[in-house]
Amino acid sequence: MNEQSTALEQLKKVVFQVTKLSDEEWKAFAACWHWVEYKRKTILTSAGEVERYLYFVVDGVQRAYYLGDRKRDATLIFSYTGSMSGIIDSFQLQQPSRYYLETLTASQLLRLSFTDFDRLLATYPALERWGRIGTAAAMSGLMERYIELMTFSAEEKFRILLTRSPHVLQLIPHKYLASYLGLDPTTFSKLLASVRL
Repeated sequence: MNEQSTALEQLKKVVFQVTKLSDEEWKAFAACWHWVEYKRKTILTSAGEVERYLYFVVDGVQRAYYLGDRKRDATLIFSYTGSMSGIIDSFQLQQPSRYYLETLTASQLLRLSFTDFDRLLATYPALERWGRIGTAAAMSGLMERYIELMTFSAEEKFRILLTRSPHVLQLIPHKYLASYLGLDPTTFSKLLASVRL
């Protein structure tokens, strides 16, 4: 079995957790995903560009971030092995992105073009359901994260991150984790040294 076949089996498990597809639906869907590889620190999508792809992460870590007027960036979300990636609002609405998507590590991905995504969802109701539920789940996660950022203390945000995703401390540079939590790097370092779970 080659790398792409193995990756498609991983994708199938993720998709089938949301909705079961018939053999015909899965074959049509799987045929539209293409293997790509990127080096570390590659910008996949820039602010002002329309996101053309939905990604499935086979291996690697990516981040979506916003770059403010003073060139200070704010990390919005991370994606890593086994998750979907891309600038979802730009992709689904086909409008210019306000965010960047970059690889933090060398990354192996499967990608699906918007043209294929749109055609597949229009053709197969089960795939439309997958797209709708996936988008709703992503929105739910973002709303939960928004509440955490707005109402929780620095220590509470740090504890939630470590409880939800303890592996990120080894995967992602701490400056990006601090940005993701809305903390300055010094506060993040103090919490890293003092908080025990």
